[in-house]
Amino acid sequence: MSSVPAILQIRDLSIEIDHDTAVKYAVRELAMTVHKGETFALVGESGSGKSMTALSILRLLPEALEIVSGQVEVEGEDINRLPEIAMQRIRGGRVGMIFQEPGTSLNPVMRVGDQLLETIRIHTGLSAKDARERAIHWLDRVGIPDPAVRIDDFSFQFSGGQKQRIMIAMALAAEPVLLVADEPTTALDVTVQAQILDLLADIQKEFGMAVLLITHDLAIVRKVADTVALMRYGQIVETAPAKAFFEAPRHPYAKELFDAIPTFEKRGRALSAEGRLRAQPRSAESLPVSEESGVDSRLTQAEGQQVVLSVKDLHVGYPIRKGWLKRIVGVNEVVRGVNFELQRGRTLALLGGSGCGKTTVAKTLLRLLDGTARVKGDVKLDGIDLLGARGSALAQLRSKIQIVFQDPFASLDPRMRVGEILEEGIAALKPDVSREHRQQRIEKLLEKVGLPVDSAMRFAHEFSGGQRQRIAIARALAVEPQVLILDEPTSALDVSVQAQILDLLTDLQVETGIAYLFITHNFGVVEYFADRIAIMDQGRFVETGSAAHVLLKPQHAVTQTLLSAVPRLTFGPH
Repeated sequence: MSSVPAILQIRDLSIEIDHDTAVKYAVRELAMTVHKGETFALVGESGSGKSMTALSILRLLPEALEIVSGQVEVEGEDINRLPEIAMQRIRGGRVGMIFQEPGTSLNPVMRVGDQLLETIRIHTGLSAKDARERAIHWLDRVGIPDPAVRIDDFSFQFSGGQKQRIMIAMALAAEPVLLVADEPTTALDVTVQAQILDLLADIQKEFGMAVLLITHDLAIVRKVADTVALMRYGQIVETAPAKAFFEAPRHPYAKELFDAIPTFEKRGRALSAEGRLRAQPRSAESLPVSEESGVDSRLTQAEGQQVVLSVKDLHVGYPIRKGWLKRIVGVNEVVRGVNFELQRGRTLALLGGSGCGKTTVAKTLLRLLDGTARVKGDVKLDGIDLLGARGSALAQLRSKIQIVFQDPFASLDPRMRVGEILEEGIAALKPDVSREHRQQRIEKLLEKVGLPVDSAMRFAHEFSGGQRQRIAIARALAVEPQVLILDEPTSALDVSVQAQILDLLTDLQVETGIAYLFITHNFGVVEYFADRIAIMDQGRFVETGSAAHVLLKPQHAVTQTLLSAVPRLTFGPH
């Protein structure tokens, strides 16, 4: 693209971390060029320096980091030489940015329209009336229904996908020449993700905007990127056109990442490098699915296995209250007549679009909606009525069903050491276990999930994202549950860390016979990991069956729509 003007040019950029003992770099001698109309994908694992590179473009680096050398030029202007007041016309004006988590990027006490108008007024000089019209135009453009009314709503009144659309509207409202998109679709389901990617592509084509896309989802990169740069340890180790990068990667690290991506064809094989080195043979429980028959090869072996969780005709609804006295005038039914069984040593994947009721099912099974929702149905855990249990009976059942959340850092108490976090659950749900035996169990748990024993004396913030998820898994396993609910446990993880977690979960299932209810929007993980799949839409299961049958021969329109929206990652010439 040498004849196309460069919008962003970075030369010899080094970002130093303030460290007492030695010089450390978050980014080192980085060079890259993004041209007009180009989508440049910056990929790599957490800690590789991707987000620090993005923040340096807008001079938003944390205080502990400092640019020590290099130039960052936007349309030929070196932003490192500009005074701070001049950066105000760069941020949101010439360079827009979409952050990974819209929930924390939008001001909860400001109406979304006021946040949009702030950007437009600063960078365009439009009158109040014209600025509001442009704000409504952009809300409409990004797919917010009834934008003239919703412009006066607050961010908490929107879904996760809608909040991400509002962030995109804010980033594009001043029509920047460069858009920096930092993991813009990580937390979205596949249908919303596809809509967001198509939207960005349309707007980019219309305005000739350059896009710097930062992501760890290589399937998205394959779909939208023109150029790919692979980062590791703060340096770019390979830059290539997207086609060449996927067809013939030069760097060994790229090949490692490709090997770690879960696919249908890799069922029964370890994904991570350490898993392949262990070469632990997987039992018949981990045999792959037969594509020819469309039947899970494990089904015949599992027919006689114990049903540990039975759910029949589950209904969950939230009361609708109106008037000064907040009287109940109706019920908003979120889950409508759900039925399924989960057998020992099996994995059921629960899939569907945002708001379909997946997480509500999980919260109901954990009895987290008591007092807030109306729940009806017959749910038995290990043959005991789960919904009707009270007191000590409920405490016993709680030890048999546990959950691992999407964000381990948010679910781990930052003031408690890891050993205390693990011990807390054992002490609460298994009070008959002595302190000595609790300590012994903690040591075994840390070893089982691949963490050093001294982890017990450290705090959650001292660990990486993948290590924190291992801690969360250890905490769930501490009370020896029969059912583990996994709510998006890998969506925020890099592919190599995700591979380690999936290998760990598979080995634990083979070893202990634990059953998993896996809630996710990552179809690659489902293809690799699930025995059975249930597709949910508007509170109901619209299709269930073996992984092979649902994935290869989908019957329902909702399933077909979800599968058609999944970005596919293929390697080699095609």
